This record gives sequence, structure tokens and C-alpha cells, in this order.
Amino acid sequence: MALLMGVDEVGRGPLAGPVVACACHLPPALVAPWLAELADSKILSPKTRKRLAGQLQAVPHAIAQASVAEIDALNIRAASLLAMRRAVTALAQQLGAVTVMVDGNVPIPDLAWPQQTVVGGDASVPCISAASILAKVHRDALMQQLHAAYPQYGWQQNAGYGSAAHLAALRQHGATPHHRASFAPVRAVLEGQAHAA
Repeated sequence: MALLMGVDEVGRGPLAGPVVACACHLPPALVAPWLAELADSKILSPKTRKRLAGQLQAVPHAIAQASVAEIDALNIRAASLLAMRRAVTALAQQLGAVTVMVDGNVPIPDLAWPQQTVVGGDASVPCISAASILAKVHRDALMQQLHAAYPQYGWQQNAGYGSAAHLAALRQHGATPHHRASFAPVRAVLEGQAHAA
């Protein structure tokens, strides 16, 4: 019998950093009070997300990403689907036969396993909610690490999203190798740098 796996991605909107996906399987025999708390990671507080991610470390999951270079080469939608395919493939190799529940309305191209798209799945399908939480916590931690090297952009707070402070820092300090050159605010800064050179 095929096992159910949920997959979701985070980080489509930011101006910097990779897009991160997670595939997660919640064993049917798993009984825990925190399962009732699973929800779309975006509506959970950072503290709750981290606590739930800690609980979810014990369940089968795989995290994958698509790099800034891949985002710029492919476009963010294709890169997001690539990251999801990588996560699903990594977990399916551990689990065997799976059925994949994909958050959203776009199926993952070239997937070797049966899949079903679910609009709003990160809020309604527990294994997708779990994947959403794990991916979000992983990406936030990654952006915290990058913040240590590039503190002027405030990535520890904005996670690479285009906050007013991030946009101001981008204009003042220019773009880093972790900024997505294909995104309009970054592209404008890079074009300005090129004209000034």
C-alpha cells in the first residue's frame, strides 16, 4: 500500500536566498497531542513553528532546495517545483511506494510517483502542514546564517523578503551573491551598479 507524503515549499517571494522544499510522511500509527496544532506555517508564531519542527524531526522527511542561480536561470515557479521534486525523490527513496500530496494547484513535472494537488493543503492536510513547517524553519535558520555574513540586510528579521529596510540596504550596499538577480528590485540595483561602473 502506498504511503502518503506531503510536500510544500517556502521562499518564493524573497529577494534573497534559495527556495526550500520539504517532503514529509506522518506514520498512521503516530499519536501525539501536537498533531492537532499542525497548520499552515505562515499563520504560526516563530516559537510554535520551532517547537513543532522539533517534534517533526522524528518523522520521515527530506528537505531540498533550489539555489539562487537556479531561480535566476529557470524562474521562481520552475525552481520551486524543482526543489519539491528533489525533496519528494529523496524521501520516496527511503519509503518506497508513495502517493504525493502537493500544496497548490500545479503538479510537479516529471515526478515518478502518483500525485494530487491540494489548494490550501498547507492548512488542511496534516502531512503538507508538517512539510510547510519544516521547510519554513529550515529556511529561516539558513537566512539567519547568511545574516552573520551580511548583517546590513536584516535577513535575521526579514528572511530575505523585500521589507522597507531590506530594500533600503539593497540600494545603499548593492546586491550580494545571495540576491536573486531576476527579481525586479535586485535587477534595478544591479543595472544601476553596471551604469555607474
